[in-house]
Amino acid sequence: MAVWFEHSWDSKLGIVFNTFSMYLKHKETPLANAAFWAARRGNLALLKLLLNSGRVDVDCRDSHGTTLLMVASYAGHIACVRELVLQGADINLQRESGTTALFFAAQQGHNDVVRFLFEFGASTEFRTKEGGTALLAASQYGHMQVVETLLKHGANIHDQLYDGATALFLAAQGGYLDVIRLLLSSGAKVNQPRQDGTAPLWIASQMGHSEVVRVMLLRGADRDAARNDGTTALLKAANKGYNNVIKELLKFSPTLGILKNGTSALHAAVLSGNIKTVTLLLEAGADPALRNKANELPAELTKNEHILRLLRSKEGRRKS
Repeated sequence: MAVWFEHSWDSKLGIVFNTFSMYLKHKETPLANAAFWAARRGNLALLKLLLNSGRVDVDCRDSHGTTLLMVASYAGHIACVRELVLQGADINLQRESGTTALFFAAQQGHNDVVRFLFEFGASTEFRTKEGGTALLAASQYGHMQVVETLLKHGANIHDQLYDGATALFLAAQGGYLDVIRLLLSSGAKVNQPRQDGTAPLWIASQMGHSEVVRVMLLRGADRDAARNDGTTALLKAANKGYNNVIKELLKFSPTLGILKNGTSALHAAVLSGNIKTVTLLLEAGADPALRNKANELPAELTKNEHILRLLRSKEGRRKS
């Protein structure tokens, strides 16, 4: 796992594009190495000089299958991208990981490069070894304009990584509200889970994105959708103390009782020690007399006197 929460493609691509010396280890000629450097730096004059020399193949690759066009697209150097394409670069070549120039441009948010590549036949169909597509990459990184461009050019709104994550899931994970609204209005399925049962609402709740949670609930997200391990969005928010998320979820009357995994959101809140979270759940009707699968009451999970008073007070009112 790289810097991403749960998903990342080509985590080492920064090394490919940021270390010139790596090219010296591969079979390219010194002139080809210089061409990679020019593409990375956006040095159009040097790139043209090298290509026009006839001694550098416009589609030369490094040992990972990276091309000049991929490097220029990743860096967002539109002038270099244009020159390479006009000199005959194959737009749809794939790196050994499966990535293309379009993928890199989309991942980095270079919408001008994305639009240009489409003018010359870029395809949205290519996938990485993990199932990643340009649309999934742009959604994960929150590049709304790129997502819009990709959809206009036929990208599949239902693309999924091989673990089942959709563009909507990845945007929800990152909290990219504008991307989420665009994807939902374009037909994305709000309740489409990953293979482990994690739905977009669950991941947004785990990450604390309350506005995303609100929008998804209004668009029909299942408030009680559980992962394969039995946890729900409310339980995860309660465990992490994301009270703004909890407030949004409570507006839609989620289950407050014992879940399939044998515990409740109240148990999770008490364990986390968040007084405000416990208060919110009790006010919403959570029952402090419920026992988890270990036969424990919420009050048996804490020594926090404030939380214990809240639980006893609720229990006293319930009995009266």
